[in-house]
Amino acid sequence: MDILRFITAGSVDDGKSTLIGRLLYDSKSILTDQLEAISKQSKNKENGEIDLAILTDGLRAEREQGITIDVAYKYFSTPKRKFIIADAPGHVQYTRNMVTGASNSDLAIILIDARKGVIEQTRRHSLIASLLNIPHVVVAINKMDLVGFSETVFNQIKEDYQAIQESLGLSNVEFIPISALSGENIVDRSAVVMNWYQGDTLLEYLENVEIKQNENLTHPRLSVQYVLRPQSEEFHDYRGYAGKVGSGIFKKGDTVLIQPSGIRTKIKAIEHNLKEVQEVSAGQSVVLHLEDEIDISRGDTIVGEQNAPTVTQNIESLFCWMDTKDLQVGGKYLLQHNSRTVRCVIKNIDYKLNINTLEKETGAKTIQLNEIGKLEIKTASPLVFDSYKELRTNGGAILIDETTNLTAAALILQ
Repeated sequence: MDILRFITAGSVDDGKSTLIGRLLYDSKSILTDQLEAISKQSKNKENGEIDLAILTDGLRAEREQGITIDVAYKYFSTPKRKFIIADAPGHVQYTRNMVTGASNSDLAIILIDARKGVIEQTRRHSLIASLLNIPHVVVAINKMDLVGFSETVFNQIKEDYQAIQESLGLSNVEFIPISALSGENIVDRSAVVMNWYQGDTLLEYLENVEIKQNENLTHPRLSVQYVLRPQSEEFHDYRGYAGKVGSGIFKKGDTVLIQPSGIRTKIKAIEHNLKEVQEVSAGQSVVLHLEDEIDISRGDTIVGEQNAPTVTQNIESLFCWMDTKDLQVGGKYLLQHNSRTVRCVIKNIDYKLNINTLEKETGAKTIQLNEIGKLEIKTASPLVFDSYKELRTNGGAILIDETTNLTAAALILQ
């Protein structure tokens, strides 16, 4: 059974947590003791209904404020598919959390309050979905019960969003009118109050949408995490390079390149789960043994001969700024990419994006929290990477503030 990873995004009070709670409740994915627990916590509600948002508002501070402040993950399954849900906060200041939750998602559900229509957060979240190359977007127009289940309202919001869809180049977008509170079109079809809608319910769409397997089998990449040299009597000549295969397939006897040095050698042996094997593929943690004694350190990358990655000190990257301290041209940071960390300097801010118009604004000297744009970066030593668009597993990185050690930005390498 395959797994669909998706994120829910929307502004505050658009009903993300309630939607997820409804999905779990109506698909019968809530255990009896969980149901009893949330029933007790909902006892003070005036109408006596169960507050399904409690299921995902896991932190005490979240429950007290009635908003999501951290990315919450939930898991459930149906006979057709397994699901991993990331519930991202709606406040503008938590945009960075959405980037984190969306970075490995196959699909994004963007909620829109039917009373408010397309707003700035809708554009911001759609932009992030576009930058992160999320293959599918569902625009769930929620709270239809508060606009009289109006088809006219639904069609107007759909038309407004299609303008964003066109400007961002989003190709796979589905529109579904829903009411997370009452459950219309979530799991069960709204046959009476929204009988004008003939498409899939949300769960039907999630169960049947086609997803490509994330594992790339054509670009062998292994970022070395540890160099194993026990230097004991039993393992006197042992020298192995441990790490997780990020993509592709490595086979015994394959010719490989050690980057960034570019030295060529062959794979002498492969260990997986303490056993010698003939080949390994993406997602497996392994130890590679090479024919030649080469100076290899943590952070070096072992790659196949074909489909070579980029090796350079001059990097162009899209970014989402995550630090409360502004980005400055000339600022020095640490850049972490897989297991390699290098010093770097910001050479130029190519542009930042205006969230309302989605236009590129040039000439910026500083960047503030949650702003999105494009940077030119110079690293102290070469970086080995692929374009995020071509190979997600080797195209993402972060900037780290040298003094505070906090994550300053998420990078989408180009």
